Amino acid sequence: MKLQQIALQLYTLREHCKDRDALDETCRRVAEIGYRTVQVSGVNREAVPEAEIRAICEKHGLTICATHEASDEIRHQPERVIERLRALGCTLTAFPFPNGVDFTDEAAITSLIKDLDRSGKVLADAGIVLAYHNHHHEFRKLGGRPILERIYEETDARHLQGEPDTYWVQYGGSDPVAWCRKLAGRLPIIHLKDYRINTESKPEYAEIGAGNLDIPAIIKAAEASGCTWFAVEQDSCPGDPLDSIAQSFRYLSTLVSD
Repeated sequence: MKLQQIALQLYTLREHCKDRDALDETCRRVAEIGYRTVQVSGVNREAVPEAEIRAICEKHGLTICATHEASDEIRHQPERVIERLRALGCTLTAFPFPNGVDFTDEAAITSLIKDLDRSGKVLADAGIVLAYHNHHHEFRKLGGRPILERIYEETDARHLQGEPDTYWVQYGGSDPVAWCRKLAGRLPIIHLKDYRINTESKPEYAEIGAGNLDIPAIIKAAEASGCTWFAVEQDSCPGDPLDSIAQSFRYLSTLVSD
């Protein structure tokens, strides 16, 4: 993993990205910490259109490596996704969350998988890669297999890649290292999110390196599977999220290769 491959998922700073001035200051702080790359998500795009997001990131020397787009649009209006990514100068996006999908219903899962494969082809034909971002829901078994396995097995790798989220893989009862290996050749980006048990004996998000996950082993497995982007994400933070992302960056910077 190179320093420039460490990305920040802006969803972590969503409360700091609500308008143009806020995004500008946030990107300045992100670059000051040392990040050189961001994933665009959680930005108020009604207040800050794609062209301005791109300009702000360029101003602060930040590469946009990927985005998250609305689930329904990916499934049913992939052409709109293409327009947005072209405006951002980006060629990688991910399906962020299976809105409204009943994970106990075979027909609903089959429909989701077919939509992902169909839209992924539309995006691929336009030069854009679609990945799938998991939570814990996908580790529910349906038909004797975890749904996440079915999502990848029943789609064409040319149409759907992976964006495994390490916290949610662990929360779902699986192994982040094993999933990095499963996705060999199909892993352009990973969400690095640490996992720890709090004083109430409940799992919670943690800064990278401050939790229980074997982050060096995860990075090694992801690299072996061809991962390009290692995106830091923390859904909630104990204090200022800028402090949390700085802590995560400091830890990851000790793991970079020359």
